[in-house]
Amino acid sequence: MAITIKKVETRKDLDAFIRFTNRLYKGNAFFVPNLHLDMLNTLDKRKNPAFEFCEADYFLAYKDGKVAGRIAAIINQRANDVWEKKEARFGWIDFIDDVEVSRALLETAAQWGKERGMEYLQGPLGFTDFDPEGMLVEGYDQLSTMSTIYNYPYYPRHMEQLGFEKDVDWVEYKIYVPDSIPEKYKRIAELVQKKYNLKIKKYTSSKALARDYGQKIFQLMNEAYTPLYGFAPLSEGQIELYIKMYLPVIDLRMVTLILDSDDNLVGVGISMPSLSRALQKAKGRFFPFGWYHVLKALFIRHAPVLDLLLVAIKPEYQNKGVNALLFSDLIPVYQQMGFKYAESNPELEQNGKVQAQWEYFDTELHRRRRAYIKAI
Repeated sequence: MAITIKKVETRKDLDAFIRFTNRLYKGNAFFVPNLHLDMLNTLDKRKNPAFEFCEADYFLAYKDGKVAGRIAAIINQRANDVWEKKEARFGWIDFIDDVEVSRALLETAAQWGKERGMEYLQGPLGFTDFDPEGMLVEGYDQLSTMSTIYNYPYYPRHMEQLGFEKDVDWVEYKIYVPDSIPEKYKRIAELVQKKYNLKIKKYTSSKALARDYGQKIFQLMNEAYTPLYGFAPLSEGQIELYIKMYLPVIDLRMVTLILDSDDNLVGVGISMPSLSRALQKAKGRFFPFGWYHVLKALFIRHAPVLDLLLVAIKPEYQNKGVNALLFSDLIPVYQQMGFKYAESNPELEQNGKVQAQWEYFDTELHRRRRAYIKAI
């Protein structure tokens, strides 16, 4: 039967868009569902501050009367301005193993972008770097993380068959928590701290952290991430949203700030226990009982895995060993809490600055993901 494409226009359509992956990946041991409420807030044009500078529409593909795929068509005008490009993005793309379905979805997104003056279609990307990005091309037998995309092995085959080419790859590592801080690493941390007169700052109150450094953490991220692929600075509205979303639920033992002698923020590391298993148990629902699995994983009995959510160093301090100072503080915390390894989450494969910080640890490259591009 013919493939039908329908634009998402109602709450019922949006629910179908969000729920499609729960059916597509039912029984898959490696897929981690998003919380339904989080997805609603992300995709709602009235609630997500990214729509201050983004435009988007969502589409569903139907075959035999059933949803067979989904795609978001996005233009991040701020990123296009920064990089001087005319690129539409596709994100939240999922489809059954039928190339006619994937073709219909991607052609719809391409036409949508072309009508708005765009010259290329790239993705998977979200509105910003805080959204999942990159199609999995290696590591299908690895448990996904809460902030990344899982997809079946047939996805990249469809992309190549439809004429899309690699734009960029991200790599992901397991970073094993050492029994003790490597001696050379410790010496680097001590030298850096003394040379630049740096100090470590910890908090026991999330309200105090938000008050003193909430804005500064994300402003530092804007500075540190500016050169990275597709990045566009977070707006004030987004920063306020992320402060409210993330800081109240983070175990503050796993947050380390690096300050200079004038208390200016020069580095930050934020991590948290993995929520992957908890989100699988919650099945994408915070209510009525999903909250229990999430809060238990955060505060009562966490997994032996931690997620590195945010590591950012002020540009003028990069490649000077500040990362060693950061993780010399965090590693004893990880040891005390019983973590076995950390998930790096996606790092651009050409970002040598980031990957160099793991050279003193046992690591395993266990996932790779890709953004594709095609002229439209």
